[in-house]
Amino acid sequence: MAVPSGGNVADLVTLAARHWPDSPALIDTVDGTALTWSGVEAAVDAQASELRAAGLRPGDRVAVRLPTSAAFAISLYAVLRAGGIAVPLSPQGPAAELNGLLAHSGATLLVSRRPGELEPPEGVRALEPVIAPDSRPDPVVPARAGEDIAVLSYTSGTTGPARGVMLSHRALLANVSQLTAVSPPVLEHSDRLFLAIPLFHVYGLGPGLLMATSVGATTVLAERFEVGKALVVCAEHRVTAIAGVPAMYAELAALPADELGTGLATVRRLTSGAAPLHPKVLAAIRRAVGLGVYEGYGLTETAPVVTSTLVTGYPKPGSVGRPLPGVELRLVDSDGESASVPLDPADPDDVFGDGDGGSLGTGLVSVRGANLFSGYWPDGAHGPDAEGWYRTGDVGYLDVDGDLHLVDRAGDLIIVNGFNVYPHEVEEVIGGLPGVAEVAVVGVLDERTGEAVKAVIVPGAGAVPSEPSEPSEPPELSEQRVVERCAAELAGYKVPRTVEFVEELPHSPTGKLRRVQLRTGE
Repeated sequence: MAVPSGGNVADLVTLAARHWPDSPALIDTVDGTALTWSGVEAAVDAQASELRAAGLRPGDRVAVRLPTSAAFAISLYAVLRAGGIAVPLSPQGPAAELNGLLAHSGATLLVSRRPGELEPPEGVRALEPVIAPDSRPDPVVPARAGEDIAVLSYTSGTTGPARGVMLSHRALLANVSQLTAVSPPVLEHSDRLFLAIPLFHVYGLGPGLLMATSVGATTVLAERFEVGKALVVCAEHRVTAIAGVPAMYAELAALPADELGTGLATVRRLTSGAAPLHPKVLAAIRRAVGLGVYEGYGLTETAPVVTSTLVTGYPKPGSVGRPLPGVELRLVDSDGESASVPLDPADPDDVFGDGDGGSLGTGLVSVRGANLFSGYWPDGAHGPDAEGWYRTGDVGYLDVDGDLHLVDRAGDLIIVNGFNVYPHEVEEVIGGLPGVAEVAVVGVLDERTGEAVKAVIVPGAGAVPSEPSEPSEPPELSEQRVVERCAAELAGYKVPRTVEFVEELPHSPTGKLRRVQLRTGE
């Protein structure tokens, strides 16, 4: 099915309903909803009509605060068909975060379960999702397409608050088209795709929901990944493909091989993204079920996939593969000039740089393609340059096969299960505790989540952190206090997994914190 490159993203549903009206489309394993493509088309029209009746005008922002579910899929497509800009938000986010993003985006409508339990800011109207319309609604003609913004996806930077990434209909459809051009196919119409990753994250949205819709595949949805239930669902629905994150595969790899083999007996394709997959996990999955896990690399600003080992043709440990058809990639220096790549990537010094912090043979990953974003909300600032290139801030090298390997980041961004954590926010919370003289937060490798948050603290004069063997009543400064304080004020993935107390933090001669030494333990 041809992807309508200049159309509206919701056209994907219309084409799927036209080609495969009676094929199973969405199976919600939580509430039991099961819809064909014609049923999805009707539900999208019904909700689009309701949104317009609620006052939605072309270009209005509509927050979609729903878990991975049939309701999310229908609501997302309905907002786009009605002419709105969808703002996907986490249903677990605290009220302060929700209200802040509603205000920043200027959203006037909010689609959420049990909207009566919410207290949205003044001027924001909450609506329930439409799953099964009472009657066949009149078709709704999409109001926006092409370069018009379709999705405003919020992502955190390294030093500031969340930024809204403006993804046009063109960008999202282009990435679907680029994925479709991979051979052998990423997904086919006969596939049954298991999705238990957040659809409000662009990884679940693009290569998950949109890709499945483009080929009319069946999407089996779960609100969260629970390894035992996931295997039961995969066996019951004869799942053939799984789009996951490293934490999911780490849990699967920990199971007995016979249990894993039974649950995944019908699966032919495993893909992972949003964070690095540990080679040990990849090897364990292959031993258990005889399948490799294909890894990809991307970011919200690229809608999202840039490279994949599916293009390489086989999973390669440590590599994120080659660019998708239609995506250009090059390594550049800080001035945007082409940088050299290593001739011998097996040499660690050639990959990770010299002893003074300079890089040898590596460069900043720069990307160009129709899938790039239109800048940051609201004015489109900091988007691709005049020649269409966007520097991602990730540092990598190309091996002799042309496959990309990521070795570091130009900034200090931490990515936990695909979600961005900027150290400054966590440091401010910890720094507010009595007895903290200095604190640094860094990301460290984690087999389950790709990275985990680590806090390194210098106690102030007279503040002696307690040991685990000391009395159960924690003092003002302890690992328990730090974790509790962070858990009370931050999202769960931002809470430090480990807390270390030291006498001093490493600094350069000019006083700049050397975070790399904290990450590596040197």
